[in-house]
Amino acid sequence: MGFARTCSVALVGVEGVVVEVQADLEPGVAAFTLVGLPDKSLSESRDRVRAAVVNSGAEWPQKKLTVGLSPASVPKGGSGFDLAVAAAVLGAAERIDPRAIADLVLIGELGLDGRVRPVRGVLPAVLAAADAGYSQVVVPEQTAGEASLVPGVSVLGVRSLRQLIAVLADEPVPDEEAAEEGRPDSMLAGLLVPGAGIGTGLAADPAEGPDLADVAGQHRARLALEIAAAGSHHLLLSGPPGAGKTMLAERLPGILPPLTRQESLEVTAVHSVGGILPPGEPLVRRAPYCAPHHSATMQSLVGGGNGLPRPGAVSLAHRGVLFLDEAPEFSGKALDALRQPLESGHVVIARAAGVVRLPARFLLALAANPCPCGRHTLYGAGCECPASVIRRYQARLSGPLLDRVDLRVEVEPVTRADLLGQGGRGETTATVAARVHEARARAAARLAGTPWRVNSEIPGHELRTRYLAAPGALATAERDIERGLLTARGLDRVLRVAWTVADLTGHDRPDSQDIALALELRTGVARGVPVGAGECA
Repeated sequence: MGFARTCSVALVGVEGVVVEVQADLEPGVAAFTLVGLPDKSLSESRDRVRAAVVNSGAEWPQKKLTVGLSPASVPKGGSGFDLAVAAAVLGAAERIDPRAIADLVLIGELGLDGRVRPVRGVLPAVLAAADAGYSQVVVPEQTAGEASLVPGVSVLGVRSLRQLIAVLADEPVPDEEAAEEGRPDSMLAGLLVPGAGIGTGLAADPAEGPDLADVAGQHRARLALEIAAAGSHHLLLSGPPGAGKTMLAERLPGILPPLTRQESLEVTAVHSVGGILPPGEPLVRRAPYCAPHHSATMQSLVGGGNGLPRPGAVSLAHRGVLFLDEAPEFSGKALDALRQPLESGHVVIARAAGVVRLPARFLLALAANPCPCGRHTLYGAGCECPASVIRRYQARLSGPLLDRVDLRVEVEPVTRADLLGQGGRGETTATVAARVHEARARAAARLAGTPWRVNSEIPGHELRTRYLAAPGALATAERDIERGLLTARGLDRVLRVAWTVADLTGHDRPDSQDIALALELRTGVARGVPVGAGECA
């Protein structure tokens, strides 16, 4: 009788659970039984592992074989357990030393020829292994760079099961053929899921992406964009077609600062599980940008799919920008599903296969026309939409959703002087990004030692007791509360925006002008605050 055990990782969303893979050989009729709540793709590993072991030159044990995945109560799926199952079987058959694999974590899919194919979710799997105290992992060679992002973990990348057997048995490691130069590597096919990244992309380097200087005029909207980036405040751009709403939103990721190391790991983990992590770029350093079509369903926004839910647009935009163009055209259920992640920074999805908690701390940018034809606010443009149609169209953005949006800006049509460059060229992305970086640095210094990173994350209680505005600065906001123009949540969001404005202007704390600008950008009521290019410089 032979017995061996090793470890792998089961992913539940972007969180991993270390699974012990046990193999037991007993005398009897040759059979292969796999237990431990496997799904269909994992149950098929019996045939893949048997063929891979034989084609790797090892002998398949002709005994009763039972492979158990423990804990049995955790759902397990995918082909990433193949390598661990093969190692456990070879350990039980004494082809390799069972002690050599007892403390190893193995992740990878096996081809019938014994080659090790990469799988999605390697980074969160290795993070879970490191948190559980494991220090040695074996992964496919193509994902070794991704696994190496986790500190304190020794990573071994292998191309085939033959190489793994040779390493564990202290034998000469055979060479395996690599993909020919200039030809696509078919082994990378499993890393990218077709259709999983619709409307999703990693923001380009600011030097290569669209420049904010391309936007003609729109000083108020540019200011709102800068404040949104500096404090991670949600933004609504409303105006007629062709005014530049989409141009502004597409340039928002370019003025966001690069991700910190921790943020990069969070984003990379989500993109790895989602199947949209580009091969050869194991670490995402720029804020992601996600712009789904207005026909997107609620499941595609918050997450869903067969079995355990997969990350949706709100998670793929984690630490980045989620842009909803033509926002009133989205379904009401899909829009209202954003309310919970906007407050909590994560989304909890319950399905029959289990409950998944996914990160979803994103900057929401909405763009909307004033009416179905878009000409309602234009003088003499001939809008023929009835008043009732306009009200219903604008009501598609519900009050509770808009109450969570900090900045609401009317984007006016571009004037002839601005369009022809007679009003001067606007500031570049690099100039605005530098101010945003300085404002974020001031906020980080003030919030050092707290769990918050930007002003939009500060709880309302702390704003009213710990981070106080200048004496008398809240007089106008207090009057707006009495008049019903502000809710309690609205006041908290005004204070957060005011702190961001103060960081951009270099004030120690918000004064009456900072509060007035924050109120104007939220309510749309003019407060007499002048705005021009570089107002917050």
